[in-house]
Amino acid sequence: MRENRQKKSSKNLPGDSGIISTFTKKSTYNETQVRREFIDPFFEALGWDVSNKAGHAEQYKDVVHEDAIKVGRSTKAPDYSFRIGGQRKFFVEAKKPSVNIKEDVNPSYQLRRYAWSAKLPLSIVTDFEELSVYDCRIKPNPNDKPSVGRIGYYTFEDYLDKFDEIYDVFSKDAILKGSFDRYAQSTKGKKGTAEVDSEFLKEIESWREMLAKNIALRNPDVSIFELNYSVQKIIDRIIFLRICEDRGIEPYGQLQSKAESTDVYKDLLNHFKLAESKYNSGIFDFEDDGITPMLKIDDKVLKTIIQSLYYPKSPYEFSVLGVEILGNVYEQFLGKVIRLTAGHQAKVETKPEVKKAGGVYYTPQYIVDYIVKNTVGRLVEGKTPEEIAEIKILDPACGSGSFLIGAYTYLLKYHLDWYTENKPKKHKNAVFQVRKNEWHLTTAEKNEFF
Repeated sequence: MRENRQKKSSKNLPGDSGIISTFTKKSTYNETQVRREFIDPFFEALGWDVSNKAGHAEQYKDVVHEDAIKVGRSTKAPDYSFRIGGQRKFFVEAKKPSVNIKEDVNPSYQLRRYAWSAKLPLSIVTDFEELSVYDCRIKPNPNDKPSVGRIGYYTFEDYLDKFDEIYDVFSKDAILKGSFDRYAQSTKGKKGTAEVDSEFLKEIESWREMLAKNIALRNPDVSIFELNYSVQKIIDRIIFLRICEDRGIEPYGQLQSKAESTDVYKDLLNHFKLAESKYNSGIFDFEDDGITPMLKIDDKVLKTIIQSLYYPKSPYEFSVLGVEILGNVYEQFLGKVIRLTAGHQAKVETKPEVKKAGGVYYTPQYIVDYIVKNTVGRLVEGKTPEEIAEIKILDPACGSGSFLIGAYTYLLKYHLDWYTENKPKKHKNAVFQVRKNEWHLTTAEKNEFF
């Protein structure tokens, strides 16, 4: 059975060894050509609908070709995201043939940042001539050698002989049957493994301590409430805008440029106030916030925080950092509080109720999804958007908002499916067409759920 499958699948592999060696070594042979002529057919041979021949809507595509946002010399999105049921399973980063996949540090670090930030256990970097598989649970460091985290390496000459080996992990069939997850689990626990949420939590906890101590020092009249409020607000604002930059909503490097000024906090406040008019969000509501604009904060503290959020110092790729990861971090972060000593020095401590409970417990995403599907899902099943508009959803024990975000995401998907299946051209205020068979909800329609 396996032999038959190998013969059937591997014969569809692109190229011929002579053709590959002739063309791929040429520096003029670019990444787009390699993707179209070699990488796309390679993954099609593994059972993936790379070009969406089935005509699925965006949320159901096997493979998402990320829109690349160019920032300097780097690309701010993985080239391929392979998915099952809309959930990412692994990334593939494509390179042109002149790049040395085995020895060059940059491709491996770039891929590992993407996958580690998205909490994907395995991912691939390839120019087809070479293919490296990485365990992406190891926290990436710009000084890492390209061998760090690499658990598989193949050249095009290996593909026919090793096709079963690759197929049994990265084919669509293997993922559907659980082979990918079993393989990922079997390679888990290596030295240096660190989950992105726990590492990001450590990072922002260090920022909280730096900010709290500096604000307490430079603002002798600040109260405990004002101190906790201002530290939380400033961190929230910085993270929000930094995520917007990596996702192409804000120009890349804006915060970084503020960190290079001679009065960092003054420039940051101006930046925050511009964001207030743009996003109309509580994070930037300066009508209610009369505290943070009056503070004095040293440049050095803010520069340290902001510069740690940018490549190459930052291992985080915010364009793929999931909402559930941020929710987990936020909930854990709220488990501690800043207090002031008799000498007006800031100390960060675990809240008494959290200490008594043994810590903060975050609900895993699969449980959130299950509960939302069996509550909100059943409630809206078969209903029209007009009928759903009358429904109110409340989370009385809201922490990070994971259930409300889950409900919102479910409603977005439900509405998009409903409009797509019910003559979408008649609902111009609700959806717009991106390309053939692909529709998106309008911003106005998304706002209807609030």
